[in-house]
Amino acid sequence: MKIVASPDHRLHHPAGELYEGDLVPPFECPERWDHIVAALEGAALGEVATPRPLPDTLLPRVHDERYLAFLSTAHDVWRAEGHRGDMIPTCFPARRMAPREPLDIEGRLGFFAFASETSLTRGTWAAARSSVDVAYTAQQLVGAGDNSAFALCRPPGHHAGRDYFGGYCFLNNAAVVAQAFLDDGASRVAILDVDFHHGNGTQDIFDRRDDVLFASIHGDPRHEFPHFSGFADEVGTGPGEGFTANYPLAPDTSFTAWMEALDSATRRIDRIGVDALVVSLGVDTFVGDPISTFRLTTADFTSYGHHLGALGLPTVYCMEGGYAVDAIGTNVVNVLIGHQEAGP
Repeated sequence: MKIVASPDHRLHHPAGELYEGDLVPPFECPERWDHIVAALEGAALGEVATPRPLPDTLLPRVHDERYLAFLSTAHDVWRAEGHRGDMIPTCFPARRMAPREPLDIEGRLGFFAFASETSLTRGTWAAARSSVDVAYTAQQLVGAGDNSAFALCRPPGHHAGRDYFGGYCFLNNAAVVAQAFLDDGASRVAILDVDFHHGNGTQDIFDRRDDVLFASIHGDPRHEFPHFSGFADEVGTGPGEGFTANYPLAPDTSFTAWMEALDSATRRIDRIGVDALVVSLGVDTFVGDPISTFRLTTADFTSYGHHLGALGLPTVYCMEGGYAVDAIGTNVVNVLIGHQEAGP
């Protein structure tokens, strides 16, 4: 399996995040990347390739250009106006508040954000661009004939919508991979999100489209972040109706129940027929994860990796969540090993 990663992820390193009323060290931290790389090296899955830049025309096919302009300049404006430290959104438009972009940088920050745990730092834009380059390069390797590739993306991406950030995500890596497959000639692509949290950003991007099937297995949003999307009756809009499939599951879901949802999702993928599969790989379904409630064990990750590999599809894995730092590398590698054991 080809692996793509970049040390430029370290450019994004917030000082803290707001969690349960306190400013705490971020759960999404550079050490996650280090543990995954160490586990990959120990498993000898393959050499790590250096990413190459994605075309300038690709990002605007996934994200709004106003949003991209904001992300790319926000911290420079923040500092130029005399602010210090990281940018933490504190004011958000809600319900019937007018959707007009403010002029003030603090207002613009809230306008493009949906959650206050996610900080913008001096290096966030460069790190996010590097992360999406990692994803794009993995797609190009698979498009050139490799059966599968793992994109070690950091920051993650599945909470980033067409014109908003949050949930530690700024640019939607999995969405970029899906769009790149389509641009390279695929008729239809599936994105399977196995992160504990609903991929609200990915759903937002493809909600009205019938060339991408988005399927997400996640904690019931009545209990879990991001709270306002991921319900079973969200099935896509207009031409995209029937191309969104959500599987919200209760707290303390066992691997048996989780696998029933995965089996349903993969049967749906098989039924509609796709040319490629993108997996938003979050391993925060692990029983020891500090901000999640599912009950998967380390061995379970191998089992479901085998299930995904058995689909026989050209596959790109994009790294998403997973915050049990000491176990994250083993859990990620187990998925990839399972895939390789089952795949062609």
